[in-house]
Formats: sequence, structure tokens, C-alpha cells
Amino acid sequence: MDGAFDRVLPSGFATLDAQLPGGGWPRRALTELLLPHPGVGEIRLLGPCLTAIQQQGRLVMLFDPPARLSAQALTQLGFDAGQLLVVHTRARVIPGSDSLWAFEQALKSGHVGATLAWLPPRLRADRLRRLQVAAQAHDGPAFVLREWAAQQRPTAAPLRLALRAGGADRLELKMLKRRGPPLGSPIMLDLSPVLSDALHEQAWRRQRDMAQPAPQLVEPHVHESSQAGGQVCSSRVEAMPLPAATFVSLV
Repeated sequence: MDGAFDRVLPSGFATLDAQLPGGGWPRRALTELLLPHPGVGEIRLLGPCLTAIQQQGRLVMLFDPPARLSAQALTQLGFDAGQLLVVHTRARVIPGSDSLWAFEQALKSGHVGATLAWLPPRLRADRLRRLQVAAQAHDGPAFVLREWAAQQRPTAAPLRLALRAGGADRLELKMLKRRGPPLGSPIMLDLSPVLSDALHEQAWRRQRDMAQPAPQLVEPHVHESSQAGGQVCSSRVEAMPLPAATFVSLV
């Protein structure tokens, strides 16, 4: 491919690609996603792009997810869960050290297929600029997830979107920053379901009525388990473990 198209990867959503500069998620640049809370559908949004990268034999790294990942749900979306590398940099951070060091080094290495990082709140603008500079050496998409309030502050990322639930298995995206003309109206996307019909409705009702995050891929997932006599009931179980690396010394 020539021109801008060799610098992007398709998102898997034609409606979104039509509005993204170059027609997809950018390489060698940060893409910033702002969330009111984790679990609005961000993994399902990025799933088509990330799974395509895995199918090319390239590594996908996840930094500091806010809760346990459900390998079963990730597998349902097409991920090779056994080949995901989850990095916990804040498990035992040394006072005065930088919890973003591992993420920055992964970007600078140029050998990772895709990165996805949940950033600490109230990140300084100069720290974000350092990550954007590091992303220029990264031949793949680099996604950072931040708190909703960050939209009131400037960003070094060339692409910034605000995400929120638009209904059951629907996601509303507002493009806050992109190269080119602004986009006045939000984009609505249909997402792949990952819950049974009953749990799906329960999750959406809970999110709507109580303004609480619905069970998603970054939360302890609700599965169905068999009991004696063939009865099936809903219960919380431990998510299947994913390969993880805990960075203890960040200096």
C-alpha cells in the first residue's frame, strides 16, 4: 500500500474507518481513548485490529488493566489469549520510580505489534508527550486509555476519542481530536456480544439504572456453570489466567 494507508490498520468497523484519517487506526502515534469507567466496550472496539495483529504472528501487550481479564471472553472475540502479554507495572512500584517506564520501552523497541495501556489518572502533559515521541518508533497501533475528565486538558496524541455506552452492545464514539476537519456528531457502533441474553440484559439494566460498569472484558466475568442434576446457574468464577510480567524494579 502507498501513502497514508500504509500507516494505518483497519479498525474492523467501516463506519469508523470512514472517519479516521487514512482509513484506520494510526501506526507510530498514540491513539487516546477516554472512558467514563472501564468496561464500556473498549476491548470489543479494539478487538478486530488487535486480533488481526496476532494473526500476523506479532505480539500484543496490555499494560495495567484495571481488573482481571477474562480469557474466555477474549477467546470468544478471536484473541489467542495464551499469546497476550499482560504487564503489571504498578503492582510494586518503587517510590520515585516511573510506572510508565515499561510501556515507553516497549514503544521504543519497535518490535511489538500493538500496545494497549491504561494510564494513571491526571497524567502530566510532558509525560504524555514523551510517550507520543516513543510511539513514533513503534510500527503498530499504540492505544492509551484515560479517565473521562482528561478531555478538558490538551493532549499530545494526534487522535483522541471519547467512548461511552450507547445501549446494549452499542458504543458511542465522539471524535475529540483528529487530523483534518472536526466531526460534529458522534459515531454509533454495534459491538459483538460476549454475554448470554439474560446476563446481557441484566448488565445493561445495571449500568443504566445504577450508573455502574457492566460486566466486561476487564472485570471479573460472569459465566454459566453446571450443577448436579443438569441445572445451570449464573455464578462468578475466577477468570482463566493470562501470561503476565510484573515489573518490580523500574529504575
